[in-house]
Amino acid sequence: MLACSKQILRQFSLQYTMSSRSISKVTVIGAGLMGSGIAQVSAQSGYQVTLVDLNEQLLGKAVQSIQTSLERVAKKQLKDRPEEAKQLVSKTMANLATSQSAADAAKSADLVVEAVVENLELKRSLYRQLDSTAPAGCLFASNTSSLGIAELAEAVPNRKPTFGGLHFFNPVPVMRLVEVVRTPDITEAAFNQLLEFSRSLGKSAVPCKDTPGFIVNRLLVPYLTEAVRMLERGDATAEDIDTAMRLGAGHPMGPIELADYVGLDTTKFIMDGWHAKFPNVELFKPSDMLNKLVEEGRLGRKTGLGFYKWDSKGSKL
Repeated sequence: MLACSKQILRQFSLQYTMSSRSISKVTVIGAGLMGSGIAQVSAQSGYQVTLVDLNEQLLGKAVQSIQTSLERVAKKQLKDRPEEAKQLVSKTMANLATSQSAADAAKSADLVVEAVVENLELKRSLYRQLDSTAPAGCLFASNTSSLGIAELAEAVPNRKPTFGGLHFFNPVPVMRLVEVVRTPDITEAAFNQLLEFSRSLGKSAVPCKDTPGFIVNRLLVPYLTEAVRMLERGDATAEDIDTAMRLGAGHPMGPIELADYVGLDTTKFIMDGWHAKFPNVELFKPSDMLNKLVEEGRLGRKTGLGFYKWDSKGSKL
């Protein structure tokens, strides 16, 4: 059985190498903040983009948000050339289409980027749908920040040679980093295409292995949680922890404030997932204080209350 599986992978890898598709059509699944941001930078870079979501209202809101963001970018970059600014917006918006069917949108895609909620089974189910319609050689990529790319690829074993990770950062149009995640099964050709695609968006593409949290979150999330534990023990106040890390380590934002900014539920979700998978790793153990705040609905900046209070514009009070 194992030998048979390896043979299938080799055959698919050979098929991919022989019929390698250049990327021109990109399907982005999920019209939330991350998905709409990925769609924007891809369309702005000249790719034909289809943004997919089951929620028609959310799709409409995402398209409007993309146009507003583009107008802001165009005004800043081309402030003395209003006609060129208009052309930038109209040309980019012409590259953008929407769909409520992931399977249909994948039919002519060269690259599918998935940016739906962090739920392993939901994502796997989505990939199975895409597998039935996406062309051979179509690259599959997940924007997951906490789940394993290889775990997701298990849903579509024949596509493992063309399945990788593209971890963008929020807000996508502003943040320059993309972590390009390599699994043991992805071909060198497919991985290089993901790197080049990321760079074509004007991003700095950093290759990394398929390890928990990749690079940034593997370092960042335990750091945020350790700061919460320090507060939990009464070692220092939230304000003093943040001031110390801003002034002593040169960080633009302290860890308690940053946890509020990221979302306490997001931080907890990632740590809970790692703890379930690696229960003996001390660094991944849950925080009672963090659990309590999330249970009370105090999620940080997005709810107006976390460790700090935030106003309606997202500024710390």
